[in-house]
Amino acid sequence: MGQFAKRVYTDPAKIRRLEYLVDQLPTNGHVVLQLMDGTSYDGVVCERPNVQVFRDFQENEGINGVVRLERPDAPAWTCYVWLGDIHRVEHLDSIMGSET
Repeated sequence: MGQFAKRVYTDPAKIRRLEYLVDQLPTNGHVVLQLMDGTSYDGVVCERPNVQVFRDFQENEGINGVVRLERPDAPAWTCYVWLGDIHRVEHLDSIMGSET
Protein backbone atom coordinates (compact mmCIF):
# COMPACT_ATOMS: atom_id res chain seq x y z
CA MET A 1 0.00 0.00 0.00
CA GLY A 2 2.96 2.32 0.36
CA GLN A 3 3.38 5.04 2.91
CA PHE A 4 0.49 7.25 1.78
CA ALA A 5 -3.21 7.10 2.68
CA LYS A 6 -6.11 9.15 1.41
CA ARG A 7 -7.00 9.88 5.06
CA VAL A 8 -5.04 9.59 8.28
CA TYR A 9 -6.34 9.89 11.82
CA THR A 10 -4.77 11.52 14.87
CA ASP A 11 -7.79 11.90 17.16
CA PRO A 12 -7.53 9.29 19.96
CA ALA A 13 -11.23 8.32 19.68
CA LYS A 14 -10.93 7.71 15.94
CA ILE A 15 -7.75 5.67 16.44
CA ARG A 16 -9.56 3.54 19.06
CA ARG A 17 -12.32 2.97 16.50
CA LEU A 18 -9.73 1.75 13.97
CA GLU A 19 -8.31 -0.59 16.61
CA TYR A 20 -11.83 -1.85 17.36
CA LEU A 21 -12.31 -2.60 13.65
CA VAL A 22 -9.06 -4.61 13.65
CA ASP A 23 -10.56 -6.79 16.41
CA GLN A 24 -13.65 -7.31 14.23
CA LEU A 25 -11.62 -8.62 11.26
CA PRO A 26 -10.08 -11.99 12.18
CA THR A 27 -7.98 -13.97 9.72
CA ASN A 28 -10.25 -16.16 7.55
CA GLY A 29 -13.39 -14.41 8.78
CA HIS A 30 -16.15 -14.09 6.18
CA VAL A 31 -17.43 -10.52 6.39
CA VAL A 32 -19.42 -7.87 4.60
CA LEU A 33 -17.86 -4.43 4.95
CA GLN A 34 -20.30 -1.54 4.71
CA LEU A 35 -18.35 1.59 3.77
CA MET A 36 -19.07 5.20 4.67
CA ASP A 37 -19.96 5.96 1.04
CA GLY A 38 -22.65 3.26 0.97
CA THR A 39 -20.74 0.62 -0.99
CA SER A 40 -20.15 -2.84 0.45
CA TYR A 41 -17.69 -5.68 -0.07
CA ASP A 42 -18.26 -9.36 0.76
CA GLY A 43 -15.17 -11.48 1.24
CA VAL A 44 -12.83 -13.44 3.46
CA VAL A 45 -10.19 -11.58 5.49
CA CYS A 46 -6.78 -12.78 4.27
CA GLU A 47 -4.94 -11.68 7.38
CA ARG A 48 -6.04 -9.64 10.38
CA PRO A 49 -5.10 -6.04 9.55
CA ASN A 50 -3.20 -3.71 11.84
CA VAL A 51 -3.06 0.03 12.27
CA GLN A 52 0.03 1.75 10.93
CA VAL A 53 1.49 5.18 10.49
CA PHE A 54 0.81 6.75 7.10
CA ARG A 55 1.02 10.21 5.59
CA ASP A 56 -1.80 11.85 3.70
CA PHE A 57 -1.08 13.69 0.47
CA GLN A 58 -0.52 16.94 2.40
CA GLU A 59 2.28 15.14 4.34
CA ASN A 60 0.26 14.98 7.60
CA GLU A 61 1.24 11.93 9.62
CA GLY A 62 -1.44 9.78 11.23
CA ILE A 63 -2.93 6.33 11.63
CA ASN A 64 -4.93 4.10 9.27
CA GLY A 65 -4.79 0.51 8.08
CA VAL A 66 -5.81 -1.76 5.23
CA VAL A 67 -7.74 -5.02 5.18
CA ARG A 68 -7.44 -7.38 2.23
CA LEU A 69 -10.43 -9.47 1.20
CA GLU A 70 -10.57 -12.46 -1.13
CA ARG A 71 -13.38 -14.72 -2.30
CA PRO A 72 -12.85 -18.48 -2.64
CA ASP A 73 -15.45 -18.58 -5.44
CA ALA A 74 -13.52 -15.96 -7.46
CA PRO A 75 -9.78 -16.69 -7.11
CA ALA A 76 -8.74 -13.65 -9.15
CA TRP A 77 -10.80 -11.24 -7.01
CA THR A 78 -8.97 -9.26 -4.32
CA CYS A 79 -10.10 -6.09 -2.60
CA TYR A 80 -8.17 -3.70 -0.35
CA VAL A 81 -10.22 -1.50 2.00
CA TRP A 82 -8.95 1.30 4.25
CA LEU A 83 -10.06 0.79 7.84
CA GLY A 84 -11.05 4.45 8.07
CA ASP A 85 -13.57 3.95 5.24
CA ILE A 86 -15.46 1.16 7.06
CA HIS A 87 -18.82 2.09 8.56
CA ARG A 88 -19.85 -1.37 9.76
CA VAL A 89 -18.64 -4.99 9.76
CA GLU A 90 -21.17 -7.79 9.33
CA HIS A 91 -19.99 -11.32 10.16
CA LEU A 92 -21.25 -14.13 7.94
CA ASP A 93 -19.63 -16.99 9.86
CA SER A 94 -18.81 -18.02 13.40
CA ILE A 95 -15.08 -17.29 13.26
CA MET A 96 -15.43 -13.92 14.99
CA GLY A 97 -13.01 -13.53 17.83
CA SER A 98 -10.63 -16.30 16.90
CA GLU A 99 -7.81 -16.75 14.44
CA THR A 100 -7.27 -19.89 12.46
